[in-house]
Amino acid sequence: MQYIYAALLIYKSGKEITEDAVKAVLTAAGAEVDDARVKALISALDGVDIEEAIAKAAFAAPAAAAPAAAADAPAAAAEPEPEEEDNSEEEGMAGLGALFG
Repeated sequence: MQYIYAALLIYKSGKEITEDAVKAVLTAAGAEVDDARVKALISALDGVDIEEAIAKAAFAAPAAAAPAAAADAPAAAAEPEPEEEDNSEEEGMAGLGALFG
């Protein structure tokens, strides 16, 4: 994921996404750079309209999250509520009396 973040950072700064630029960002962030992964990223981004990809991803994420939230709702409703214990004050005091003999 850090390789993609590096590419997005370079893109947002208005610079060309190159192997050297990605390596520089990752190195500055303190990450170990894998040259093969950098080359694969640059190759994968060749011909990709990043702005369009971001727009599609922005609309896909909420749609994917909605069913998961809906699935959790029935499970939460099905859980029984814990019963409240009705402890009277007298029972509590009786227990304290045993402490003092």
